[in-house]
Amino acid sequence: MIGLLQRVRSASVDINGDRFAAIDMGLLVLFGVEAHDNSASASALAQRIANYRVFADDNDKMNLSTLDCRHAILAVPQFTLVAETSRGRRPSFSHGASPELGEKCFAAFVSALQALGVATQTGVFGADMQVNLCNDGPVTFWLQTPATKQ
Repeated sequence: MIGLLQRVRSASVDINGDRFAAIDMGLLVLFGVEAHDNSASASALAQRIANYRVFADDNDKMNLSTLDCRHAILAVPQFTLVAETSRGRRPSFSHGASPELGEKCFAAFVSALQALGVATQTGVFGADMQVNLCNDGPVTFWLQTPATKQ
């Protein structure tokens, strides 16, 4: 499971030309699910992301988390994050989860964030979305859960 975190001043998702979700200061999390992932790994990644220290403290050091700052998260499912790109000129998605597993894991991820008290907005699984953001920094991190057995 992959979470690509971007610290943002603002971010939004549009679907069919309409604004579907938006946040101010917080994290945009692009979320990819691999075939070996499960709901437990989604919950673990949510816990890690909510507590990941990417916001500046009074000394301008990245020592504060989304939970510390009470910022929001915009979670967007993105299947292409799991692409195999080490060879050739075309990505392979053979390591990606089935749509059913991907949607289940995304729902578990969002539920876990909300259970932690994170104000959470989302994109729509399987939709054609336009994602807008103002990356703050820029600050971007790639978090990946270790492979798990189902």
